[in-house]
Amino acid sequence: MILDNGAFHKGKNLIIPQNIQLLFLPPYSPELNPAELVWLNMKRKTTNVIYKSMDELKIKIDEIVNEFITPKFIKRLCGFSYFFNQNQTNLYT
Repeated sequence: MILDNGAFHKGKNLIIPQNIQLLFLPPYSPELNPAELVWLNMKRKTTNVIYKSMDELKIKIDEIVNEFITPKFIKRLCGFSYFFNQNQTNLYT
């Protein structure tokens, strides 16, 4: 499992099953964290827009999230070469 270096991922009472290995991203590397890329895309689509109500904002967020849940988008966000072995092909199709 790939994790950022958040303190909550390193709690002393955290029990990690034997079949799970934790790999931590280097400190200060948000560009390597796919979750940060989701937030970046979300911000780009909602910045400098005035919403008349929270319901209107919720509808916009729902639309954006629905765009994000396509296999192509997920591969684009998470398709870093270091996540996959070198023999894997057609990652971005």
